Amino acid sequence: MELTAGQAALIVGGVLLAIDLIVRIVAIIVVPRNRRPTAGMAWLLAIFFIPYLGVIFFLIIGNPKLPRRRRQRQAEVDRYIRESTHGVERVSDSTSWPAWFEGVVRLNRNLGSMPLIGSNSASLIGEYQGSLDAMTKAIHNARHYVHAEFYILAYDRTTAPFFDALGEAAARGVEVRVLLDHIASYRVKGYRATVKRLTRMGVEWRLMLPVQPLKGKYQRPDLRNHRKLLVVDGDIGFMGSQNIIDRTYNKRVNIRRGLKWKELVIRVEGPIVSGLDTIFATDWYLETEEAPRRDLAESLHQRGEAQDLDCQVVPSGPGYRNENNLKLFLSLLYAAQERIIITSPYFVPDEAMLLAISGATQRGIHVELFVSEIGDQALVYHAQRSYYEALLRAGVKIYMYKAPYILHAKHFSIDDDVAVIGSSNMDIRSFELNMEITLLVRGASFVREMRAVEDGYRRDSRELTLDDWLRQPLRSTVLDNLARLTSALQ
Repeated sequence: MELTAGQAALIVGGVLLAIDLIVRIVAIIVVPRNRRPTAGMAWLLAIFFIPYLGVIFFLIIGNPKLPRRRRQRQAEVDRYIRESTHGVERVSDSTSWPAWFEGVVRLNRNLGSMPLIGSNSASLIGEYQGSLDAMTKAIHNARHYVHAEFYILAYDRTTAPFFDALGEAAARGVEVRVLLDHIASYRVKGYRATVKRLTRMGVEWRLMLPVQPLKGKYQRPDLRNHRKLLVVDGDIGFMGSQNIIDRTYNKRVNIRRGLKWKELVIRVEGPIVSGLDTIFATDWYLETEEAPRRDLAESLHQRGEAQDLDCQVVPSGPGYRNENNLKLFLSLLYAAQERIIITSPYFVPDEAMLLAISGATQRGIHVELFVSEIGDQALVYHAQRSYYEALLRAGVKIYMYKAPYILHAKHFSIDDDVAVIGSSNMDIRSFELNMEITLLVRGASFVREMRAVEDGYRRDSRELTLDDWLRQPLRSTVLDNLARLTSALQ
């Protein structure tokens, strides 16, 4: 019996309707499992309104975790760190700590395994070329090894001296190891020239989180290693927000707009440098399965000259079961007694952080937020703007760093004794999808130095008032709210 065209169309329509219904039912069961309610709702809306496209995107970027084998290796490393550093904490007089500080340290230890270590010194470098020069000088003076790990590593006219220093160090017998994020570095101009130069110089280098399915290396493509750090001989360490690339990122659109990145890097000396080196060794092991060559506990036990800063390295990312950086930030926001000053280029808070900040202002805490006046990533820029009204109404002072600079520094200070600095933005991507590194620092001298940096930001910014914000055109409000909805698709 042959079907008429109408009957065939009816059958096809029925099959498609059945498939659509099955997809929706399965999505309701699968999507919300172990996922933030806001993210689960956003994915369900995407699948319900654009079912086929939504399903495809969910299959590609719907899993916010690294492969199981990698997470198992991360857990093994964390166990080793906890066991080998038991009792290693050597800190300043704990009677001078804020009452809440010990609980924050214990939280970080339980989540990220790294101990709090005393007898450190640190200085801040806010000049883009100045931080490159300082790192290059340290590499020139290296005697034993150089470990460099950067989200973006690019050879160009600005970074040529840095690369030359790496090559000269390798030529004189110094062990030089380099890690660079695959996708982030691949996307910038000159990637092939960069890796060829590393190879030609005799440097050991590896890609972090490579997306190379033909080589059996694959995970969700937007899970990235966003860390930036440099360790020289275990004596000097650098970390912060700055990548190794020209401050325009060598992009035509940035050059055309005149954009320049403003960063903040911390230079540290003392036992905590071994903590930074442990993060490098862990990431090298995760990419190569080569065991670390140095004993962490022994290096942390080494005593240098007595100095005044207590420091704790806090790693985070999709290799962990918890959002280590977010929990640290929330604990500090709730602990603050007088003042909170936040600097974040991409500030897209989740509900918990928004409540913590509004709760701080409501209990009388002075809260300031430094962001850029202009943005380099449209979706994040508009999603961030969608929170300004709520923050302003809560009493947060918002300062917008003037164009053409992108304020890319990532740090915040609590009262007069505690601060954090690192690679982590305050957005869902940094909390869930990126591997990040944060340094918790306790010491009034360091916070005073950070206050000076914040004072400089304030001089170069304009304050955004609620009256100013309410005069925003309707089209901007629509774009902001649409971007806010997409930011939950993690």
